[in-house]
Amino acid sequence: MSMRVAAVPTDHPYVRNLRAEPDDAAVRYLAEEYPSGAEPGRWWPPVRIDPRWIAAHDTDFDVLHVHFGTESFDLAHLERTVDALAAAGRPLVFTVHDLTNPQLHDQADHLAQLDLLVTRAAAVITLTPGAAAEVARRWGRDAVVIAHPHVLPIDGDDNDEDNSAESGADAVAAVAATAAPAPRGAAVVGMHLKDLRAGVDGVAAASTLLGAIEVLRAAGHDVVARIELADRVRDDAARDEIRALCASDRALAARVELVEHGRYSDAELFAALSGLDAYVLPYRHGTHSGWLELCWDLGLPVAVPAVGFIAEQHDDPAFCQSFAMSRPGTLATALDALLGLSSGMDAPRAGSPARRRVRNDRRSARRRERQTIADRHRDVYRAALAGPVPW
Repeated sequence: MSMRVAAVPTDHPYVRNLRAEPDDAAVRYLAEEYPSGAEPGRWWPPVRIDPRWIAAHDTDFDVLHVHFGTESFDLAHLERTVDALAAAGRPLVFTVHDLTNPQLHDQADHLAQLDLLVTRAAAVITLTPGAAAEVARRWGRDAVVIAHPHVLPIDGDDNDEDNSAESGADAVAAVAATAAPAPRGAAVVGMHLKDLRAGVDGVAAASTLLGAIEVLRAAGHDVVARIELADRVRDDAARDEIRALCASDRALAARVELVEHGRYSDAELFAALSGLDAYVLPYRHGTHSGWLELCWDLGLPVAVPAVGFIAEQHDDPAFCQSFAMSRPGTLATALDALLGLSSGMDAPRAGSPARRRVRNDRRSARRRERQTIADRHRDVYRAALAGPVPW
């Protein structure tokens, strides 16, 4: 009989993509339950993080696996939910995605939630060895390290990027549309600040990127920046400062483009990233990054600020280089290495056959990795059902 897993949430790309394809007969994930009155696709606040739901559905699931969404509740509510799980004899599995919550400035509530969930879980998972070491240091728990799954759809023929609708045909076709080789001018370095959530240091990130571009251009390299910002943001003052930075003088206009736009569809996002030669993550704090994983899938090299354990997700200096926020010279060095500017290396540029080969190689590797990730989750669920996990 299949183990029935109530994931929180189920309808999230991370959770969808950690599952085997086709589904493992040993594990069945319950379909998402959406909040009453929620617009299509909105899973938060999570219905299953509730003692009443646990009591009403305790015969419908075997394991509750919490990933995201706990910030929707206060600590007392979470305690009652965990107590209800214990009363029902259902184990909690908790994946530590975020040691600091990227949605929050004040981390006190998040840290209190971690204290509860990490200590009370039957099994703890995280994504990198560094995060596992931190979990062990803080809470004395041995977290199982399981890699982040793919983000870009990976099914279908590697030589035919127009896959089935179920695997994201429109999104992957948008990537393919950028793949025709074209004459190249300046190397384009991108950064998405989105809506300036708490974990994004928009002003410092934009300033650091612009300074790095100046350093590289002064060294004779033809490099420009493309900064993207949501048309509605959480911090109007920061948005205005970013606008001012990007419009500070006429000469800068030839070196930076600031684009403000509405929310991208998956297809639009994948196409926008595929048109870049390198990418810069703008985080002030964080632990892991799904955007880094998407860039990996796309073959897009990334400069990563020295926060959390993001750089551990892919230990490949041709793909990932670290820099220090507010120190443009460190970002210039990282971008120089990723783009092969001083070394003369032929880095896979946007739209090139080399970039397509990298993307297809990684897609094949991701298929193999998906089964491994699914198998490891299955093993964790089995162990959690057998009793507290001593890892």
